[in-house]
Amino acid sequence: MFNAALKITEVYMIRKISLSALTVSMFASLVSAGIGFDGVGISDLRQEISNMDVAAPAEAVENGLPPNWLMGNKTPKEWTIMVFVNGKNDLEPFAMKDMNEMEMVGSSDKVNIVVETGRIAGYDNSDGDWKGTRRFLMTKDKNASKVTSKVVQDLGKVDMGDYKSVMAFGNWAKANYPAKKYMLIVWNHGSGWEKGLGSARMNKGISYDEETGNHLDTPQLGLALKGMGGVNVYGSDACLMQMAEVDYELKDSVEYIVGSEETEPGDGYTYNTFLAPVVARPAMTPAELAKVAVDAYSDHYKAQREGSTQSYIKAAAVPKLLTLSNAFVSAVINSGDKALVRNARDGAMKYAIEENKDLYDFARLVVEGTKNAEVKKAGNELMTFITTELVMHNRTNNSEGGWGGVVKYSLSKGIAVYLPSSVAGPGYSALQWAKVSNWDDLITWMNQR
Repeated sequence: MFNAALKITEVYMIRKISLSALTVSMFASLVSAGIGFDGVGISDLRQEISNMDVAAPAEAVENGLPPNWLMGNKTPKEWTIMVFVNGKNDLEPFAMKDMNEMEMVGSSDKVNIVVETGRIAGYDNSDGDWKGTRRFLMTKDKNASKVTSKVVQDLGKVDMGDYKSVMAFGNWAKANYPAKKYMLIVWNHGSGWEKGLGSARMNKGISYDEETGNHLDTPQLGLALKGMGGVNVYGSDACLMQMAEVDYELKDSVEYIVGSEETEPGDGYTYNTFLAPVVARPAMTPAELAKVAVDAYSDHYKAQREGSTQSYIKAAAVPKLLTLSNAFVSAVINSGDKALVRNARDGAMKYAIEENKDLYDFARLVVEGTKNAEVKKAGNELMTFITTELVMHNRTNNSEGGWGGVVKYSLSKGIAVYLPSSVAGPGYSALQWAKVSNWDDLITWMNQR
């Protein structure tokens, strides 16, 4: 999903338990539920507790007694899938659609599907046209046009462009819906690492909140994942996020990273086809779940005859990407062949932000055009590593037309990188990738006249 100014793709239960009293052992649960205690007296606290609705899976309520998980004795499920749905922008209609897709599957006794969704006025009036930010435990239903999962928490106004909001959601979900394995999906517009696009020089990244004008940049996304203790699988249901610059920022807080090199259509993930296999086989490993996410996405757009890219990478391999890309950059710069490198940059597989290029395709063009043995050796090692150790699964669908014409996405091998035709954009030097890699040296060198 892409920023509205840049978007060039087609945009097309729980039972409540009313608590009248609570023991001291429940105090931590109240904090995690978002109740503020600053300046609150005992009488105020009692009133707040009496008004509080705490959601529990319907099957967990037996003989009218509070379920074990409510009392802090929560048995971990196999998976908790957390989806941070920032619909506070022009993608709001798709937010409601995707929540209904989640309800086609719903949570189970082995899998939690937990969602935080934000909405604002002006884009969609479905489902009662509610506003603000709410948390849900998604439950199965047959109503494809209405979200029937009960609200676990109504948070009111939340800045969904603040990394602390993502972090708070993750920590809350882990505390209240523990599992052996976790996936976090950030749902919204995305623009890779970029901090400057077109004439409007503003920060870019992911999760744009039009109400506050805020969003997460790439370092902040890394902070959010770190602050929630990491996850097994991270997925960007957003455009242009599968980049070396982004993956390097996240590598220490995740096992596998799912994302797209290209823009995503407004429909994004098809959650029913993604979640159904997970609920059917909850014991699947993080790598298996990441593959299911890639395949569900690609299968959907293949059936739609729409161009797409989607891959998942192994985060533990990212440090070796740094080593091999540094060796490649050093060999290229030492060769002195700027003309070749510029031609490779210009000819490499590009995306909606044309400065984003497929890393493998760029290296391929350099290797095919050079006579320098060191460049060939370093380039071939980098390409082999990308396809055998870094990118664990890659799917593409060629575009047969539409806004971008015919596009051969099969040239995409699963990870993009920043290759501008001028100096690096604002904010690039703040990225961990730029600080420790030689990539910024390559950008500077090849653009010197």
